[in-house]
Parts: sequence; C-alpha cells; structure tokens
Amino acid sequence: MAFRIEWKKSTKKDLRKLPSGEVDRILGAVEELAEEPFPPGSEKLAGSECAYRIRIGDYRVVYEVVASAKLVEIQRVRHRKDVYRG
Repeated sequence: MAFRIEWKKSTKKDLRKLPSGEVDRILGAVEELAEEPFPPGSEKLAGSECAYRIRIGDYRVVYEVVASAKLVEIQRVRHRKDVYRG
C-alpha cells in the first residue's frame, strides 16, 4: 500500500535553506510517509480536511494525504516558529 510522494516547488526551495544534516533527517521521515502516511506523532491540522504535520526536531513537515489517489503531497517544511504563518 505504498503512497506516492510529491513535493511542491516552493517546498523544495524551503529545503535548500535548511542545514544539510536537518535535510537528511527530513528526507528520511518523508520517505517513511510513503509506507505509513499517518505515523505515530502525526497530527491533523485544524480547519483542513486532509492536512497533517509531523515533527522532526525543530522543524515541521506539513502534508496532505489524498487516500483515493494514494498520494502524499508535501506542502511546507519550515522551522516550528514559521511553519503555520501565512
């Protein structure tokens, strides 16, 4: 039941701004979402039908799950103080 991972163009740009050690951890966690899109510790975001977030240290990955298409779309990867701002 593997899901397909898609990155928004802006999210790839977010990754380039992060320290390389953090990028490796984040990419590993995102790859695991393909097998389990709702891992322990993931939380559904209020006000959205299909948006979730996972924590990786001080960073957050916000993603949407489209179960019918077996798709996980990565929306944002940012520091915890910035991720929920516009």
